[in-house]
Amino acid sequence: MKLPRRKFLHLAAGAAALPAVSRIARAQSYPSRTVRIVVGFPAGQAIDISARLMAEWLQQRLGQSFIVENRPGAAANVATEMVARSPADGYTLLLMSNAHTVNETLVPNKPYDLERDFVAVAPINSSDLVLVAHPRVAASNVKDLVKLAKEHPGKLNYASSGTGTPYHMAGELFKSMSDTKIVHIPYKGSSGARTDILGGQVQMMFDAITTMAPNVEAGKVRALGTSGKARSSVLPNVPTISEAGVPGYEATIWLGIMAPKGTPRAVVDRLNAEIRKAVNAPELKAEWEKQGAVGMDMSPEDFDKYLRQDIEKWAKIVKISGAQQDR
Repeated sequence: MKLPRRKFLHLAAGAAALPAVSRIARAQSYPSRTVRIVVGFPAGQAIDISARLMAEWLQQRLGQSFIVENRPGAAANVATEMVARSPADGYTLLLMSNAHTVNETLVPNKPYDLERDFVAVAPINSSDLVLVAHPRVAASNVKDLVKLAKEHPGKLNYASSGTGTPYHMAGELFKSMSDTKIVHIPYKGSSGARTDILGGQVQMMFDAITTMAPNVEAGKVRALGTSGKARSSVLPNVPTISEAGVPGYEATIWLGIMAPKGTPRAVVDRLNAEIRKAVNAPELKAEWEKQGAVGMDMSPEDFDKYLRQDIEKWAKIVKISGAQQDR
């Protein structure tokens, strides 16, 4: 039976609207069960603490359980691969950091690709590092350090918590931008590196501001500069490295949420909206300030652009430094 043209057009318009209605319904019903936020680092670290604060916020706002699942191993690659292979339904999310954007170049044969296998949801926060030197190092500021390093190429060294970590990449970026030759001493974790700089076995280190601040205040190490665009509220009297002698320098630790590629846009948008409310909430701002962190507020598109730029930035530094994945 042939339908009248007017009725046919009405039915066709209704059918075309079904996908949009379906997307809206899916967003409104999400989440209907427990959501996992997978963290590729051990429990108790600053990254894990931020993940748990966000999980608690989302749970209160969205009315379903958000649990943090720690899957440490292989520089966060174990957790990242697991999430990449999970269903693209918004119920398995990845807590990621700039360690992941470094891995895009540092670990060329990994079974996933951030840009291919994930969709950007929202950033969470960023925190600065502080460049410290042992008091025996004859440099009281960044300009002195650069001058000393150029006068004695290869004689100074700096510790990090391991190859490819933000602490390591901050050091390599500093070397590249200051045109200096400083030897990298990798440790298996930040505790050993921190112990040795306090003891004078190594000369310099980039470290988390909140962790190193008590040692700075006690005179056990000398703070030369912080790594962000603006001075840190934790060490307000310490200049940024950019203003202290290496213009344009910036190396932070930042965190964000990604989901498997193909996750419905309506779900991504709902998560993004709630995370943006969280990063502007006074109670979370206060908690993050204790860690020396500040919230990051971006749309999915802006976060995706930020990710791609960060991958490019660290790809250049990995290649210049010749860094290779720890075996």
